[in-house]
Amino acid sequence: MRAMRFTAWQSFPTLEEIERPTPGPGEVLLKVAGAGACHSDVSIFSDFTAETAPGGMNAPFTLGHENSGWIEEVGPGVTGFEKGDAYLVYGPIGCGHCIPCTRGQDTYCQNVATQPYLGIGLGRDGGMAEYVVVPTRNLVALGDADPVAAAPLADAALTPYHAITLAQPVLAKGGATALVIGLGGLGQIAVQILKALTGATIIATDAKEDAMTRAAERGAITVGAGEDQAARIREITGGRGVDAIFDFVGVTPTIKLGQSVLAQGGRLTVVGIAGGEATWSFFTNPYEAVITNTYWGSIADLHEVVSMYQAGQITPDIERFTLDEAPEAYKRMQAGTLSARAVIVP
Repeated sequence: MRAMRFTAWQSFPTLEEIERPTPGPGEVLLKVAGAGACHSDVSIFSDFTAETAPGGMNAPFTLGHENSGWIEEVGPGVTGFEKGDAYLVYGPIGCGHCIPCTRGQDTYCQNVATQPYLGIGLGRDGGMAEYVVVPTRNLVALGDADPVAAAPLADAALTPYHAITLAQPVLAKGGATALVIGLGGLGQIAVQILKALTGATIIATDAKEDAMTRAAERGAITVGAGEDQAARIREITGGRGVDAIFDFVGVTPTIKLGQSVLAQGGRLTVVGIAGGEATWSFFTNPYEAVITNTYWGSIADLHEVVSMYQAGQITPDIERFTLDEAPEAYKRMQAGTLSARAVIVP
């Protein structure tokens, strides 16, 4: 079968012919419906080196950690799965026996340093191929929902959903406000999740006009970049500041923006992993305001995300590419010319 392979650090991935995998005990083989292309993939092959990369990411492996597909074959001892049924794939794979893993929080596995890979498409062969092997525990049923459009939900919806649910205590009140910084794939879905789950006034900001237009159509009040950006955001809140802020960029300037408009008792969650830094001071941080970060989400979260997708509450913006066009999708991502999540359809 054909697959998009990461073969060496700081080297562009290549399309290669590899053997079709066989599922082992407790696993199934999925015929891939769609595989989302993520900026994390670009970091893997462009930014990291053998010295700076997370453990368990040794080349070669097939990319693709946002995956969906249809049951093609089951491994020894596997029952309860019918050929042709559609599933979304939970990407992280932890040790399976530490406390976070037993809660379904494989992203926070306490034994990650000793694991052979971080997850599907992250050290272990992923779904940017014709077929992918997945542990049955990592499958979330899609029913009749479109599996191709669902593929990005495994990260681009799961990640903001987890961050937003953790911020619910500051959003569950009259007059609450939320700010989404960065309106790419995750930010657009964050606006939809906030609209569906909270009664908060949603403010959204980005440098791209088309991204802000889509967010406005989804119910957000948009604020463009500029010197008075923070002042305009504070004005919308009546000068009080924002209760829950979600930074999907994560560079130092966006973190500073969030800090500058954070309300007392508010929560700033940095989701973007661009390496930005925050400076904290007792005299500048609003009283009892929290600055935190989150990473991906739990498999329980993903089941809830799929329920929202099946109910029509969230719809990812996608652009479809064939497997032959996967290199083009990554090049456009690097160039910043994609306006939607690239989904590779083998």
